[in-house]
Amino acid sequence: MLAFGIRVFVNMAQKTFFLLFLMLFGSGLTIAQNDSIIQLEEVVLSDARLYRFAAGIKIKTLSDSLVERTNPTFTDMLRFNSSIYLKENGYGMVSSPSFRGTNAQHTAVVWNGININSPLTGQTDFGTLIPQNYDRIAIRSGGGSVQYGSGAIGGSIHLNNLLAFEKHYDNVLQMGYGSYNTQNLNFKSSYGSKSLALGFGMNYVTSDNDYEYLGREQKNENGEYHHLNFNIDAGYFFSKQLLLKLHHNTFFGDRNLSGTLTAPSDDKYKDINTRSLLEMVRFGNEKLMKFKLAHLFERYEYYANKNRPDYSLGSVNTIIAGYDHKQAWGDFTLNGLLDYKRIEGKGSSLEDAKRNQWSGTLLATHHATEQFRYGFSIRKDWVNDFESPLLLALNGSYKLSDFYLLKTSASKNFRLPTFNDLYWLGAGNLNLVPETSYQVELGQLFKVGNASLELTAFYIDLENMIQWRPNASGLWVPQNIQEARQYGLEAVLNYKKAWGAHHLELDGGWAYTRSVDKATEKQLLYVPLHKINGSLNYSFRRYELYTQALLNHSVYITTDESNELPGYTVVNLGGHHNVLKLEKLSLKMGLRINNIFNEEYQSVAYRPMPNRNFLIQIIAKF
Repeated sequence: MLAFGIRVFVNMAQKTFFLLFLMLFGSGLTIAQNDSIIQLEEVVLSDARLYRFAAGIKIKTLSDSLVERTNPTFTDMLRFNSSIYLKENGYGMVSSPSFRGTNAQHTAVVWNGININSPLTGQTDFGTLIPQNYDRIAIRSGGGSVQYGSGAIGGSIHLNNLLAFEKHYDNVLQMGYGSYNTQNLNFKSSYGSKSLALGFGMNYVTSDNDYEYLGREQKNENGEYHHLNFNIDAGYFFSKQLLLKLHHNTFFGDRNLSGTLTAPSDDKYKDINTRSLLEMVRFGNEKLMKFKLAHLFERYEYYANKNRPDYSLGSVNTIIAGYDHKQAWGDFTLNGLLDYKRIEGKGSSLEDAKRNQWSGTLLATHHATEQFRYGFSIRKDWVNDFESPLLLALNGSYKLSDFYLLKTSASKNFRLPTFNDLYWLGAGNLNLVPETSYQVELGQLFKVGNASLELTAFYIDLENMIQWRPNASGLWVPQNIQEARQYGLEAVLNYKKAWGAHHLELDGGWAYTRSVDKATEKQLLYVPLHKINGSLNYSFRRYELYTQALLNHSVYITTDESNELPGYTVVNLGGHHNVLKLEKLSLKMGLRINNIFNEEYQSVAYRPMPNRNFLIQIIAKF
């Protein structure tokens, strides 16, 4: 019924899509009182659409203090602070998400408004992301393909760097040392005036990563890794109407790939990722325009034996050009986007692969009353190597009282076949079609004093899922064969209380997820039925104490339901002490103990995770 209803709306939307585009780009109507709001969003946040066109959408923004308390891995931060299940091939190794029971390729990672999922694999390795790199990290639940393109089916992770156009000069230096000779260094600096904003960041993480396997006389051999990252952000007002912004990120990864309980490993993996985004924003009384030019580059080298010089490789160059036009009439805002993307990939097992992609997107939001907000959006892609569907989304929220807010959204989303799916030598399948999904969700937000509770029910109908399976000749090839549905319930609880010098904050989350293969009616692999996470933070004057807990239900690891990975409960404990706190200088020291109860657990079969371990941190702000 859901799929049929959305299909009917697609047919209607297609007829009005180009008419609305002409109205937006051809009109000269003035921007009303929302003009200053739009300008502020565009200055500080390249991904302003994330919040502005989000009526009815569940979004969780992770605080700076949470990032400060987390381990130096992006995977750990999400594992303990979201409903996402993270599959990690041993600590510090390749890490991939399962968002609302979907595959890793169904979670989009969006950097300053740009989808950075790899065209080769269709996903982002979370092991290559360092949380301290970013000024704002947000988790957007549900389908977002209209705004963020291929892969945003289960949800999206948003990584943003901000620019502050005010007089300031701030620096943060964070150093850490922990078990297994783990060392991390993070430095961030920002400078600003009314017309100029500059930011620089550097991160380095290294570890021998040779933890013992609990209950076994084995160690995590060949698990060492080294990561280096640089960020540069800049913005300059040439006039009150013209702003130029630059964001750049370079990541170098060098890690061995640890073995399993049953097989040793001599593998090694080296990669480099660079991302550059140049934006020009034009402000005026009548309209706001933004032009962007971006370049993404990724390259990997895989060594089957690290002691030999032979390796296989792959690389991708992506160029993106776009035009963004936004107008507001009172409480109604219309935003049109035209984008062109050119992708070229090559590798040892990949034929020269090229893709030209045009996309047109129309977003609208309306604050109809103080209580009622709604929005709709439409997107169409034109891709040279296959047909892409027309996408749409509807969302809205209604505030019935100060106590109760009702939210809902529905959308059609998609995922393009990857270069590996299409062009892998001897196995690529050029007859693949994009995966599509129809989904709907209903959310309720309750607020009483310092406490809030958000309940969200969701349903996803996923069609034409691509899987690699053996054909009649026994060769593994990608095929559009699986149909699946995901449905469930999520609860998020938050409580804050302050009395005198005492501060208490409680965050908790529970997710019930059913992800079912329609053909077999069985739960899909590596999707826990229940996941519970929570954190409690208490501070008094210069002292802070916190704990984090994760309870993960068992998961199936083969289609035989008798073969499952046991559930586990992991608890971390930590604290900070402000040893020095002056007007322009502060020094904080901290200790974090991970897996304090020494729980034996695995997020991927036969790949044990670390036993009890510690991390000492020093954080200086000046």
